[in-house]
Amino acid sequence: MLCLWLQRVLSLFIRECSKIQRAPLLERSLNTFYGWILVVFLSGCVAVTSPQAEPPATLSPDLAATAELPSPGPSPSVVIRKVYSPTPTISPTFTLSPSPTLTITPTKSQTPLPVYTKLRGKVTIAQAVCHYGPGAPYLYKYGVYAGSNLEILRRVEGGNYIEVQAIGGNNPCWVRADYMEIRGDFNSLLPVHPFEVKLPISPYYTPPAWVRAERNGDEVTVEWDALSLRAGDDSEQTPYIVEAWVCQGGQMVFQPIGSYLTRVTVRDEAGCAEVSRARLIAAEKHGYTRPLEIEWPQPVSASPIP
Repeated sequence: MLCLWLQRVLSLFIRECSKIQRAPLLERSLNTFYGWILVVFLSGCVAVTSPQAEPPATLSPDLAATAELPSPGPSPSVVIRKVYSPTPTISPTFTLSPSPTLTITPTKSQTPLPVYTKLRGKVTIAQAVCHYGPGAPYLYKYGVYAGSNLEILRRVEGGNYIEVQAIGGNNPCWVRADYMEIRGDFNSLLPVHPFEVKLPISPYYTPPAWVRAERNGDEVTVEWDALSLRAGDDSEQTPYIVEAWVCQGGQMVFQPIGSYLTRVTVRDEAGCAEVSRARLIAAEKHGYTRPLEIEWPQPVSASPIP
C-alpha cells in the first residue's frame, strides 16, 4: 500500500513540474534525478512486497521527477531481560551415627577377690625374738614373752614370719609364726613381698662397693666387698644379709641368708615361672645400707614372667 501511494505522489509531482517553464537542460537534469529516486524507492517496495526476486521496474522520467524519499521508521527496540533462577539453598543433613553399645560378656567363672583380715595370737615359748625384718638374720628389735596376746598384721610371702604388735599398739616387728598360737586362718593375713618390707636405713653408710654371683648347677655363690665401719658402729649382730627370692621344690621361696663373711651360697633350682632375684644389705647399729641389687644368673630352664 505504501508503494502505490508513493507512485501516485511521484506521478502528481512530475505533472506539476512539467507545467513550469524551465530550460531544457535543467528539466532533463531534474527528470534524471527524480527518476533515480523513483527507481530506488520502487526497488525497496518490490523487495518488501514480493518474496520472488524481480528485475527493477523502469520508470518514466515524469515519475522519476516526482518521487519522494519516505521517512525511515523508528528502529525496533530490543529489550534483553535476564531471568534469574533462584539458587536452591542446600540445607546440610546430619546423620547421627548410633552410639556403640557396650556389651558385657559375663565370664564363666569369676574368681572372687580375697578378703584379708587381722588376727590375734598368743606367744607359746618363754621368749621370742622380734626382728626388724621377716627373718632370723635381721637386727633384733625387742622380745615377746610367753602368754602375751598380740595383734597379727601381715605375713611374708614365701616365708614363715608374721608381723605382730601389741593390741592397740604402733610398734610392729617380725616373729616366727610357729612361736605363736594363731587364732584364725593363717592364709587370711595380708601377704607382703619381702622386698617391700621397710627396714631402718643407715644415714651414715653406703652399700658395699661391688657384688657378684656365679652359678654352678643349682648352687649360686655370691661374693661382695667388705663394708668398713667406724669404731663403735658395729651392730654386734649379723653384718650382712643376702635377701634371696629363689625357686626351690617348684615354688618361689624367700631365704634371707646372714653371714659374718663376704661370701654365701644359695640354692636356686629350675622349675618356676618367675625369675629369681637377690639383693645385698649390710648392717651397722643405726640400720641397714640401701639394698644393692645382685645380677642373678638364672637356671637354664627358667622362663621369665611376661
